Amino acid sequence: MTTPADNAGSGSRIPEAVHRRRWAILGVLMLSLLIVVLDNSILNVAIKTISTPAPTGLGATQSELEWAINAYTLVFAGLLFTAGLIGDRIGRKKVLLAGLVVFGLGSALAAESGSPGELIAYRALMALGAAFVMPATLAVLMNVFEREEQPKAIGIWAGGVGLAIAIGPITGGLLLEHFWWGSVFFVNVPIVIVAVALMVWLVPDSRDPRPGRVDPVGVVLSVVGLVLLVYGIIKGGELADFTNPTVLSTIVAGLVVLVVFVWFEKRSSHPSLDVTYFRNKVFSAAMAAIALVFFALMGVTFFSVFYLQSVRGYTPLQSGLLMLPLAVAQMIFAPRARLVVDRFGNKATTTAGLLLLAAMLAAFAGFEADTPIWVLEAVFFLMGTGMAHIMTPTSVVIMQALPREKAGSASALSNTFRQVGGALGIAVLGSVLSAAYRSDIEDKLVLLPAGVRDKAGESIEATLGIAARLGPRGDALVGPANDAFLHAMHVTALCGTVVAVIGAVVVAVFLPGRPSGPRKGQEEQELVAAVE
Repeated sequence: MTTPADNAGSGSRIPEAVHRRRWAILGVLMLSLLIVVLDNSILNVAIKTISTPAPTGLGATQSELEWAINAYTLVFAGLLFTAGLIGDRIGRKKVLLAGLVVFGLGSALAAESGSPGELIAYRALMALGAAFVMPATLAVLMNVFEREEQPKAIGIWAGGVGLAIAIGPITGGLLLEHFWWGSVFFVNVPIVIVAVALMVWLVPDSRDPRPGRVDPVGVVLSVVGLVLLVYGIIKGGELADFTNPTVLSTIVAGLVVLVVFVWFEKRSSHPSLDVTYFRNKVFSAAMAAIALVFFALMGVTFFSVFYLQSVRGYTPLQSGLLMLPLAVAQMIFAPRARLVVDRFGNKATTTAGLLLLAAMLAAFAGFEADTPIWVLEAVFFLMGTGMAHIMTPTSVVIMQALPREKAGSASALSNTFRQVGGALGIAVLGSVLSAAYRSDIEDKLVLLPAGVRDKAGESIEATLGIAARLGPRGDALVGPANDAFLHAMHVTALCGTVVAVIGAVVVAVFLPGRPSGPRKGQEEQELVAAVE
């Protein structure tokens, strides 16, 4: 089959038949991307329901909820780069189709989970499929659009992420109002069927003419290192004691394995993570920005669901609608962020986006149970605006830093850092939330029977669940539980703020400023072509 690389000698690198249907292909790719992002955004509003006892939910603890999210993100992140290489080798369309089928199967099984352990396992299976979908969508995009149209296409692709974030919470809320909790996973199945049918019909195959070799040792080391590190962090938050020998030894073991992973990759002839890419400071800064943004965002999303549903009493559907401004802002600004970059440069645009995100995270530290809802809506909208002006320019920097035939590798690297950042954000900020909550509520639980005190201190949902079972005697716990959670949320939000500020400093130092001279003229021509 003819690939874009085969047309390098002609005026256009893209076959004419593919070029004519490139926007339809982008639509199919966005549908495939939709389900991968949709799944996590749906789960965000469902975690409170899943934490309630059967038959309504699974009675999952906060640490089990964190693992239900992180089992997905860790397997996803650990396999992304290998999935990108396999797509480069055997064909991106093939791995897209296989990934979608596995993702659909995992979704159907997750919907029927009978315990938190089963849900965690099936979420990992879903991640196996998603790992082959995500990098392939961006790699195909880079191979059906000419370079001058790539910024526009990537902006629309990033806007698709915003669309999925918007649809997810609302869809999840509607499903939870009318069906059982597993419906938030089962909804993926019909989308997968439609996406597979359209992909077989429209999407061309492509591959790297000189693909890299798969690196199984690197994959195992990266997954083991990340799992140990995240497990230690989550366990520390669960125990509210990061000096516990088990916690410390697990975290140290994870860090050691990750150091060995980097050492091995530097010496491997076919690394799963080519560390030589990071000699480019611009590339490294863009990667760091993506990781830090998702570190802060995923942690905040995790606690904001409990704030909306547990403290303020909104339903899953209402909380999904309340989070809509964040997604709407991304949909509005992500496709247009390139215009801002052209005028002010990557450095100014991305730094401003991170500072705006940091300011909105800091705003959460002032939220109380009666904060006017319009304030929350404004904060979510500005958070989405900040993210749009971070993700689009950094994605363009990353994807254009490597040759077109390495698009799978660049996409996999970008998504790996995004997922690792998100996983660590949930683990670290979730653990800060858990530890701060436990330390604040512990002295209020002394009146409870000794056998349930530890369980009651795990999270606000655990406290409120036990209070409800106690009847009128438990009413006295509701106020202290809300107060303890708000204090824990304030501490966690400030931690997220610090992370976003660090990201702003990194990009302000290392990303390029506004282009000038011949290069500026070239970029202006590219922008005009992209807009047209």
